[in-house]
Amino acid sequence: SGMAELPALSHADTLVFQLMGYKSLVISYTQLRQLHFRVSLWEDPLTLSGITVMAYRWQQEKRELPLRISTIRARDMLLQQPQTAADMLGSSGEVFIQKSQLGGGSPMIRGFAANRVLLAVDGIRMNSAIFRSGNVHNVISLDPFTIQQTTVAFGPGSTIYGSDAIGGVMHFTTRQPVLATSKKQRQSDIRALIRYASANAEKTTHLSLNLGWKKWALLSSASLNDFSDLRMGRHGPAEYLRPFFATRIHQQDTLVVNPDPRQQIPTGYRHLHLMQKIRYAPNDKVDLQYGIIYSQTSDFPRYDRLLRPRNDGLRSAEWFYGPQQWMLASLTAAFQSKSPLFQQATLRAAHQFFGESRTERNFDNPWQQSRLERVNARSLNVDFTKQWPQRDLRLFYGGEFIFNQVRSTGSDTNIETQRSIPAPPRYPDGANWLSAAAYVNGQARLLSFLSLHAGMRYNLIRLKAAFDPELYQLPFDQLRNQTGALTGSIGLVANPGPLWQIYANTATGFRAPNIDDAAKIFDSSPGFVVVPNPNLKPEYARSVELGISKTFGNVLKVDISAYYTRLNQAMVRRNFTLQGQDSIVYSNEMSRIQAIQNAAFANVRGIQAGAEISFSESLSFLLRYNWQTGIEELDDGSRAPLRHAAPSFGLARLSYRKNQWQAEANMVFNSTVSHEGLAPEEQGKEYLYALDERDLPYAPAWYTLNLKSLYTINPFTFSAGIENLTNLRYRPYSSGITAPGRNLIFSIRYSLSS
Repeated sequence: SGMAELPALSHADTLVFQLMGYKSLVISYTQLRQLHFRVSLWEDPLTLSGITVMAYRWQQEKRELPLRISTIRARDMLLQQPQTAADMLGSSGEVFIQKSQLGGGSPMIRGFAANRVLLAVDGIRMNSAIFRSGNVHNVISLDPFTIQQTTVAFGPGSTIYGSDAIGGVMHFTTRQPVLATSKKQRQSDIRALIRYASANAEKTTHLSLNLGWKKWALLSSASLNDFSDLRMGRHGPAEYLRPFFATRIHQQDTLVVNPDPRQQIPTGYRHLHLMQKIRYAPNDKVDLQYGIIYSQTSDFPRYDRLLRPRNDGLRSAEWFYGPQQWMLASLTAAFQSKSPLFQQATLRAAHQFFGESRTERNFDNPWQQSRLERVNARSLNVDFTKQWPQRDLRLFYGGEFIFNQVRSTGSDTNIETQRSIPAPPRYPDGANWLSAAAYVNGQARLLSFLSLHAGMRYNLIRLKAAFDPELYQLPFDQLRNQTGALTGSIGLVANPGPLWQIYANTATGFRAPNIDDAAKIFDSSPGFVVVPNPNLKPEYARSVELGISKTFGNVLKVDISAYYTRLNQAMVRRNFTLQGQDSIVYSNEMSRIQAIQNAAFANVRGIQAGAEISFSESLSFLLRYNWQTGIEELDDGSRAPLRHAAPSFGLARLSYRKNQWQAEANMVFNSTVSHEGLAPEEQGKEYLYALDERDLPYAPAWYTLNLKSLYTINPFTFSAGIENLTNLRYRPYSSGITAPGRNLIFSIRYSLSS
């Protein structure tokens, strides 16, 4: 709690205050009394010690971990002012963000994305049984205003987090209720913010209240975002413009000329975030928290699908996601003990609800197709830590149980007659997915400067689904799948001195087949139907990584890591047979059968590097650079670029901080992806890309210049910024929506603590 009793030191000439990641403070007791016994330490931006992270569910010092870690803190976001949690991840300069629409943001990490990267909130897995292999945008359900710290652990994290943690783990720690430091005091904290951004006429409001007593604390938070249609930049490829759009006039689908082709119509939506937490700590050995987080959007258009051409017009008249809902109710119990089995234990019981739907209708077709999915995910995690200080040994172990149930319905509605008929849902209604696992992870110091990390995990996964014969024209009505996965990791960390960190690790990660992989039925394209495959097995990733960090005095810090990952038994779509037949009648059409199968491999290699320069206590410079390349095996055995291997990207940032003033100038950059560098499935999407001199689609290089500033006059903080100063028209790789043009941001924050 930051409290200490110092009566025995009342006559000391010198007191030294030290904390990992901060500059030491030397002060006398007399001076301490003059400060009313409140001490502030300044962060050391170049230290290798860093702030503790949640990469392994437990807080650990960054320099002790044999893997690359990126930490995003709440206070840094006061200057950056991201609109969504996806934008917050992108501000790190180490996570690439793809967007299919304004209400989107799919992180790409080391060549992997969607259901091959894992989201965790307060130690609880967010990935559900219907996370798909295409771009997934669930990260926007998190409210940036309630995130205290985000930790990105790069590389396989399946030893701790289980299935899906192949490219990396993004762990979001939300704000915790704060207790008072004594019975006579009450801790209160009020925060309010309003923000406006010009590129999409964003209007955001946020309000939070913390009330804390000695044993009880309450935290309430609410945020509301209102986004209008997004406006792109002036200078750039003409292919990104929106010359016309579809609308319905007098009961007739009509193409309308866009009066401002830079306005991306339609893209706007609204978003509501709510959070309520209760904390009870009866003593210093028990800490109980119960919290509910809720997020809901309005309908929001799938903009990239609305761009698809057909003849001289558009293929779709409508394509939108229904309200995206997410609710997390969790009970966390943390214990301190002197038991021979553990010193710390944490139990997390959670219930998550996911609601999503999609509605589409072709141009000049009155039939509107709607598919609705609801997932209830229940989980229980138990984590323990045991330390033997005399042996410099630390052990983490625990278990996890997860159960997902999927409800899925479908309907087709004639918008002219309002006639509605049942239709095959996206997933079999009532399908369920179960995961049970146990893990152990150890940390031991071999020498004074060398430590060993090793761990393993076993996972059992079961999947069950039943198919309604009235809706599905299939030669079976049930599917069962049971698989197991054993993963492990081992790493070494060397700290030859306080200014050095050298590490090496090798790890395996896995992704078990989920409902979306094994049980989804849909017509992927005219004349093809994807059917369930009960014989799917997990896909495995094997990764090696080397990294080094070095600080030169108090001036310069450099770091670099190199990695290689191979994905085997990758789940991909391939031609398939059912009972010896290669085709069946589906939706009244003879269709070639396909299924997801373990039939490919992929390789990714890359480098992540950074440099930080401290010119003075006020002025600093940061550079982040990421290079990666990947290949995947195709149907015919040939190799092609991996879709989720992002182009080289990064940022350069010059920061100034003095008293109440902060300012920053930064450049975000992205390299070219040639036509030959695009994955085959991307090469056919001319409507999403610019055209090169051969009139072939490609993704041009781009960079933006941005200015941010912040000034505090207690209790108010005023923030202003200009993004994309040159008003560039650009579209990040694989994205379906063009990025904002010149964007002016203004916010006012009120914060009062007592």
